[in-house]
Amino acid sequence: MRTPQRVPEPGLPERVTIYEVGPRDGLQNEKTVVPLATKAEFIRRLLAAGLPVVEATSFVHPAWVPQLADAADLVELLRDEGLEETGVPLPVLVPNERGLDRALEKGVRHIAIFGSATDTFARRNLNRTLDEQFTMFEPTVKRARQHGLDVRAYVSMCFGDPWEGDVPIEQVVSVGKRLFDLGASQLSLGDTIGVGTPGHVHRLLEGFNDAGLPVESLAMHFHDTYGQALSNAMTAMRCGVTTFDASAGGLGGCPYAESATGNLATEDLVWMLDGLGVDSGVALEPLVATSVWMAEQLGRPSPSRVVAALSGS
Repeated sequence: MRTPQRVPEPGLPERVTIYEVGPRDGLQNEKTVVPLATKAEFIRRLLAAGLPVVEATSFVHPAWVPQLADAADLVELLRDEGLEETGVPLPVLVPNERGLDRALEKGVRHIAIFGSATDTFARRNLNRTLDEQFTMFEPTVKRARQHGLDVRAYVSMCFGDPWEGDVPIEQVVSVGKRLFDLGASQLSLGDTIGVGTPGHVHRLLEGFNDAGLPVESLAMHFHDTYGQALSNAMTAMRCGVTTFDASAGGLGGCPYAESATGNLATEDLVWMLDGLGVDSGVALEPLVATSVWMAEQLGRPSPSRVVAALSGS
């Protein structure tokens, strides 16, 4: 399999952590329910490819996301197979305290909450106002930390909102800092509709730095709707970010943006990192094979450019 020529760029991190979201964020919008066994095999293959974190599922109410109605069964299956004992975190998303109760019941050690930088999306996604979401998250995070769980916080709509348009940087920073102050160990800043550009990324990260939040506590979650995901990731790396969310094969997308092409593909990110000499610990060949396999399960080709190039599809 072809690999990129390594030409390092000075000033970049020596190592980057890829936070794989394919099994949760990538599959959650699929209209056809993916069988439990297929989801488990997907996670096994991602772990075998060297992904250091794989977000497994979400304990959201089954009526909201039917695709993830088997979350408890999936977590139990992964635990019975001893995959959690490998030391690789398998986080689950929890929307509220009820979701946390289910996670605790299944022995989950890593969770994530999903907040919004805008009022409209908070109302549509959480049935809460921008301020009310913190009231909902506070007891969830507090109890999780009391039980020794690691808590990650997503902030959606950081670069633009389909209803509100441009989102002020100071508003994003304020929301992110409030979530972090609740007790989150990491903030994942999401370009949910993929409208961000490199200069915007730089300014947003400056805003968090000015607010006293270290870049080590930040992760970036880019969508490739307008073809900007890799350039935005490169900018974030130059600013010192070392954790990036990505989805194997580019699975997933934003249901609120026409022609949204989904999450940053893990393979595309790994190809760029390999070419820069930045270590991710992820092996490209088995990762591509995994995405080709999953594309077959879904009955359509992978949107990842690297998968298409290396698989001949």
